[in-house]
Amino acid sequence: MVFNKLAYPLAMAAFFAIVISQAGAYDPLDPTGNITIKWDVISWTADGYVAVVTMTNFQMYRHIMNPGWTLGWSWAKKEVIWSMVGAQATEQGDCSKFKGNVPHCCKRNPTVVDLLPGVPYNQQIANCCKGGVVSSWGQDPSAAVSSFQLSVGLSGTSNKTVKLPLNFTLLGPGLGYTCSQAKIVPSTVFLTPDGRRKTQALMTWNVTCTYSQILASRYPTCCVSVSSFYNSTITPCPTCSCGCQNNKTCISSDAQIRSVVGNNISTTTGGNKGSAIKCTNHMCPIRVHWHVKLNYKEYWRVKMTVTNFNYQMNYTQWTLVAQHPNLDNITQVFSFGYKPLVPYESINDTGMFYGLKFFNDILKEAGADGNVQSELILKKDMNTFTFKQGWAFPHKIYFNGDQCMMPAPDQYPYLPNSAISNLISSSTMASLLLLVFANLLLAI
Repeated sequence: MVFNKLAYPLAMAAFFAIVISQAGAYDPLDPTGNITIKWDVISWTADGYVAVVTMTNFQMYRHIMNPGWTLGWSWAKKEVIWSMVGAQATEQGDCSKFKGNVPHCCKRNPTVVDLLPGVPYNQQIANCCKGGVVSSWGQDPSAAVSSFQLSVGLSGTSNKTVKLPLNFTLLGPGLGYTCSQAKIVPSTVFLTPDGRRKTQALMTWNVTCTYSQILASRYPTCCVSVSSFYNSTITPCPTCSCGCQNNKTCISSDAQIRSVVGNNISTTTGGNKGSAIKCTNHMCPIRVHWHVKLNYKEYWRVKMTVTNFNYQMNYTQWTLVAQHPNLDNITQVFSFGYKPLVPYESINDTGMFYGLKFFNDILKEAGADGNVQSELILKKDMNTFTFKQGWAFPHKIYFNGDQCMMPAPDQYPYLPNSAISNLISSSTMASLLLLVFANLLLAI
């Protein structure tokens, strides 16, 4: 047998491509998180069917923010969308062959967006019309669902003649999702509004979309700096964490801010991401600062500050995930909501922080109000607690689902040699002073 010299390198390249893509999509802090798109055929029509499409975000801390999701696919045959409720196609396409009743969309690869709040009632269905904003499951399961209804024509009118759509895509601000092919699953069972009768979809298929930070952004979108009460050193974000300074994309003066951020810039939809970021050494839109603030006998205290350096973007329904071994003994959280994340039964070292509704759930654009803060009180586990070797600093930080760039551990503020990591309690110190004083008296 003649060995092809190219076979081995090509096989290895394919292998590593698969490994890298899977590694980018796998999140060890949310191993089962995904966005599932369910397509339920609820009735047949003269040339097709009516279906309800439901998008459910099962991710614990990654949400879809304003301006929302865009869902796309390719038709398997020559289907058209006759009408939609709760969403709309972004383009109608070429419908010139239709006379009289013209379809809503004739494109072979339609893209669909959610409707905005406040549309007429007859254009709505349940869980629609939120501008494409979808909460994470861990933050608010009731808001983690988005739905719309469509009437499909030229598709076949039975389970045997209908062909599943292909090549699903899920796009949006900072979204990097890869979607599986549609797969037929057991038909969904529905309850009537009074809860007394069950109905069943005529046909159901699912698509699963998983997140990859590599696809979402070329660079990280956040970084972490750290400091402590026992050392005056502040360890900044690593230089060029999210790219390096570029006069075309970063703002260094008040005059530039006034010229870029004007009345025509929407601070809720973001504008051109990265075009109005404050010039810093790290060049990240978001910086998270972790400060070890105080040490008590049985507890210790941390202050967290999240700062927005983007002059054109508000972060709505933001989330921050921290991984630290002492989070299993967190006692109190000020100003933020908190929920422990337990991706594995035996490990409880991860928690999600998020803003309180109508208080600080919107992280405003760069400026005086462009930060949110909280303090944490954690109970010490005397078997593991220490200030040595950077133990008091987080292992990982995620903001809005993206992993932040951390400083190197050897750059953390060190514990001075004169300091005692396990501080002596006041009662023990008093006993020692009394003993010394007694010895002095005896010596006299």
